[in-house]
Amino acid sequence: MHLARRRHLIYPQLKGIVTRLYCRQGYYLQMNPDGSLDGTKDDSSNSSLFNLIPVGLRVVAIQSVKTGLYIAMNGEGHLYTSELFTAECKFKESVFENYYVIYSSMLYRQQESGRAWFLGLNKEGQAMKGNRVKKTKPAAHFLPKPLEVAMYREPSLHDIGETVPKTSAPPSKSTSEPAVMNGGKPVSKPDKPAT
Repeated sequence: MHLARRRHLIYPQLKGIVTRLYCRQGYYLQMNPDGSLDGTKDDSSNSSLFNLIPVGLRVVAIQSVKTGLYIAMNGEGHLYTSELFTAECKFKESVFENYYVIYSSMLYRQQESGRAWFLGLNKEGQAMKGNRVKKTKPAAHFLPKPLEVAMYREPSLHDIGETVPKTSAPPSKSTSEPAVMNGGKPVSKPDKPAT
């Protein structure tokens, strides 16, 4: 069991999701074949499918399933797409009080106020500059609609993460271990009553 844990640390497998991101403005975020970003009302379009890949604590990379490109935000707040995973591709994922999710740039924010720059779509479904999007407005509010859970390797500059085929194996015994915690350590139930 300890060996399996150690092996997991050596070869990290990240559990991400394939999802559509529904903006409160009434559009699904989509990446067009030319790499441009906007919104679509079509809930079955392949261009609105994204891999949400965890790359830190509450930090995700948003990768188009169709094009393989990552969504990124530059120092002027403009959204663009990147073939390589870079620091500009990291977005902090936060749940807003109305259960919508907001995505803010990990690198850039307003210099004076420190206000975060957000991913957002306007009322016409066009991508907005991050520094123009307020977290309290519908433009920044997304509802992820997950389709499947997939495993990814951590994206790096030279090795773009790939999905691993899902297997329909029964859950392993480790999931049935008692979740009782005692000083941070799992406690196994004794087979015989203690004397």
